[in-house]
Amino acid sequence: MTGEKKQGAEVRLEGVAKRYGKVMAVKPLDLVVAPGSLVTLLGPSGCGKTTLLRMIAGLERVSEGRILIGGGDVTDLSAGERNVSMVFQSYALFPHMSVRENVAFGLVSEGMAKAQAHAKAEEAVATVGLAGLGDRLPSELSGGQQQRVAVARALVLEPDVLLFDEPLSNLDARLRRSMREEIRDLQKRLGVTVVYVTHDQSEALAVSDTIVVMNAAEIAQVGTPRELYEEPANVFVATFMGEANHVRGTIETVRDGMAQVRLDTALIEMPARELGEGPVDVVIRPEAVRLQPEDEANGLAATVLTATYMGAHAEYNLETPVGRLFAVAPEADALRKPGDRISLGFGRRGIMLVKP
Repeated sequence: MTGEKKQGAEVRLEGVAKRYGKVMAVKPLDLVVAPGSLVTLLGPSGCGKTTLLRMIAGLERVSEGRILIGGGDVTDLSAGERNVSMVFQSYALFPHMSVRENVAFGLVSEGMAKAQAHAKAEEAVATVGLAGLGDRLPSELSGGQQQRVAVARALVLEPDVLLFDEPLSNLDARLRRSMREEIRDLQKRLGVTVVYVTHDQSEALAVSDTIVVMNAAEIAQVGTPRELYEEPANVFVATFMGEANHVRGTIETVRDGMAQVRLDTALIEMPARELGEGPVDVVIRPEAVRLQPEDEANGLAATVLTATYMGAHAEYNLETPVGRLFAVAPEADALRKPGDRISLGFGRRGIMLVKP
């Protein structure tokens, strides 16, 4: 049952699109979610990620294309015929029902005897770490506990696919961190296929096997968290996946797949990524910036605009000939001061060439 690991179902989208009148909410796209994996749809508000999730759930009809779950075409099936469960942002718990009754509600609605449904509900409640709380009302639970009840209610139906729509957005930062770890652990333990929508990049990096970055109603890039962070396909993905500085540089030479890139007085070697000589977009992660003495050779001249002590590290805004840069430095004890003139170097990781 809910405590046993089973192989989740593959989700396959073939040319799926959604149109509202003349507006394309989701442009035609193809996507495969591997069985038993956790795939996150990530992107800014209005990019189409929630609409795509609702089409998988059967809550929105596709305008074109096909949706297959476990190899079966479910495009024209209702939500109740797809064997998928969805955890909503609002949790949508019945306030007058106990935890046990909330979790058992779907089973009872499907015609299962109440005693059997309640027994399965208790098992699901235990699976999400709430054993012994079956008699409580939602109002007697914390936000994190209510979120777990919503997950248990979805799991008890033993879905082929579990869908999450911004499930942690109502929780504070510390609780979000612990809950995303619990969701990831639960998904791995049960082997269920999960499609997870969020606009939070750190959340996506923490929970995902694969991230689908969406922008302007289409897929910008699909990859593992490491691929998207370290090898973004374009400027949008690079700047959306965590903090990033975007500047323009010049590729002076390319040899054996490595480019010599000029940033004003600094000459930096990095993978060419199939780009040729000439002007180029450069993305620099804040942690790749190295603060150096002003007279350091081959450095980029900079002036400290702001310096913020953050405990374990310091954050800087810097003015340079190629534009303003944001940097994170570990030496918080030796804090630079606004107005200090320094030189910048760059680590080998965290600086990359990208396409526009």
